Amino acid sequence: MNNLKSFNKLGRKTSHRKALHRNMVASLIKHERIKTTAAKAKEIRRTAEKLVTRAKMDSVHNRRMAAKTLYEKNLLNKLFMEVGPRFVGRPGGYTRIMKTGYRSRDSAEMVILEFLPNEEGEAENKAGKRKSSRTVKGGSLKKSASRKTAAGVDAEKGTEAVARKEVARNSADLVSAEDV
Repeated sequence: MNNLKSFNKLGRKTSHRKALHRNMVASLIKHERIKTTAAKAKEIRRTAEKLVTRAKMDSVHNRRMAAKTLYEKNLLNKLFMEVGPRFVGRPGGYTRIMKTGYRSRDSAEMVILEFLPNEEGEAENKAGKRKSSRTVKGGSLKKSASRKTAAGVDAEKGTEAVARKEVARNSADLVSAEDV
């Protein structure tokens, strides 16, 4: 009976597999991006995310648990001082896997495994953008009530004018796209 397997053995003995995990996680922390096969990346991601979860809170216990996997002190410090604090507000999902194609000699699927960018930078970008809500049908764009128009008129009075301008701009884009 083919029952569900808990993890991929990657065709290696236990000691070889553990060494592979340690080395690849160390490279991921050191360079913050590695290129590997899809099967290895999916397994390494599990180990890396567990370490980052430990690194979100710096304590002696968490450092010792992470030191079981990472043998280099400089990488352990980087994990707890740079990588862990980056994801304090994030409840998991610290890495991403991007497909890059297939390896030429054996057609293995190659991917890039990397840590996500800084949460702070993303929060600043989101704060800089203005929120807008679109109607489901009709295509008009209505801006939030707190927005002021260029003439300084409240958005409640100028919402219809702004929506008309957006519709006109969108229809002009469509016309120019059809001409090409």
